[in-house]
Amino acid sequence: SLGVIEQLRLELPDARYLELVHRLDKETSGVLLLALRRSALVALHRMLREGETRKFYLALAVGEWRDAVRHVRLALHKTTGESGERRVHVHEDGQHAHTVFRRWRVAGGFSLLEAELKTGRTHQIRVHLAALDHPIAGDDKYGDFELNRALRKQGLRRMFLHAARMELMHPISGVPLVLEAPMPDDLAGFLATLEAGHAR
Repeated sequence: SLGVIEQLRLELPDARYLELVHRLDKETSGVLLLALRRSALVALHRMLREGETRKFYLALAVGEWRDAVRHVRLALHKTTGESGERRVHVHEDGQHAHTVFRRWRVAGGFSLLEAELKTGRTHQIRVHLAALDHPIAGDDKYGDFELNRALRKQGLRRMFLHAARMELMHPISGVPLVLEAPMPDDLAGFLATLEAGHAR
């Protein structure tokens, strides 16, 4: 019933200043950065804007991804429907968007990819993969809805997208940071099932 930042403020009442540095889609797990000082927030926003951070995600794409490494540069255009829902699609007049995909492994008709964001557009990884006919397993907005229904029965109850790692300099001390979040049990378990040859 509460957003992430509201919940954290309840958990950390002594933190006088607490703000989200960036957001994750509702179903995306992983590294989420928060600032405890306004000076840190301003510095981190500048670093994100100017490409001084590196963000890596793990995504399970439908189908067999052929390339070991692929740079995807497809411009993205954002629209808002009457209900306020945001939707993004590939359009030449959209904002420049660049994702580097690295194939980690292929199993059971799916490909586990590392996605490095070179730009930070809304739903960037999801839309880039969907546009290439490799939507993210479990994506209820841009994915294969029929397949998603079948995957739910096999144990995948959400989108398989995980913010695995961020690399940046500490905004105050300048010390290099590597922030990592292990793959959560639900995604790791589904992947293990796939690799054992029981899914699809």
